[in-house]
Amino acid sequence: MEAKINIFDAIDANKRNSLILMVLMSGLLVAAVAVFGYILGLGDYGIVIGIFLAAIYVWFAYGAGASTVLSISGARELAPNEEPFLQNVVEGLALAAGVPKPRVWVIEDEGMNAFATGMDPKNSHIVFTRGLLKNMKREEVEGVAAHEMSHIANFDIRFATLAVVMVGAIALIGEFSWRYLSFGGGRDRRRGGGGYLLIFALIFAILAPIFAQLVRFAISRQREYLADANGAKLTRYPDGLAGALEKIEGNARVASATPTTASLYISEPLGKGIVGLFSSHPPTSERIKRLRAM
Repeated sequence: MEAKINIFDAIDANKRNSLILMVLMSGLLVAAVAVFGYILGLGDYGIVIGIFLAAIYVWFAYGAGASTVLSISGARELAPNEEPFLQNVVEGLALAAGVPKPRVWVIEDEGMNAFATGMDPKNSHIVFTRGLLKNMKREEVEGVAAHEMSHIANFDIRFATLAVVMVGAIALIGEFSWRYLSFGGGRDRRRGGGGYLLIFALIFAILAPIFAQLVRFAISRQREYLADANGAKLTRYPDGLAGALEKIEGNARVASATPTTASLYISEPLGKGIVGLFSSHPPTSERIKRLRAM
């Protein structure tokens, strides 16, 4: 017989892992800015200015994140009198989680999936696909809603948006660095003996976006485990979410999902079956196993 997993221990462990990964992501962004400043020959002041500009980019991109995601997904907001069962489930879970009731949206897609987005619990949204609502039992819908409510209560919606934006910033810096050096930038320093450092800077500019994406995927996997554990804590019925994940597996594809928004969903919506380090979601079988052990 499998040993039971303590929900609170699982939550604490996943929070620690996520914090470590986010610190690593921040370090990559600062390093990318520093390398770009070196490539341009800006010196210490240039690096400080670069970090400042990167912070401004992250702030503005983050502010527009939720509305952009909802627009891309093709979601429609439900009126207060639409889908009363779903509205009641979300309202009850919001009360249990101690957060304001999120706005509820539906994607008219037969795939079974859901996600949460927003800037904070006061400005949050939960999105369900029509296929999920049609094919799930009450306790399974509650399990999925509790998972998404946990993302909101844990500030995962902010966490996920920041991770996406920071990866985008690192990728942009890498692209600019590559183009600058490709068109002959930094020749004076190569002649002055700085060639090896420039080669290192170029390698870093190429690899940093890849490492950042891997860190982002690792963050996403940890936050999914955390939301599973917190969702089970909210409903006190882990089998509800476990049953929902069993139905979702193999039926999670959503036509409007994109590589940028895929990590927000409860299950991989692109239907590519990516596993391991390059997956934005942990294996569904492992998630079900952990839930059944709670």
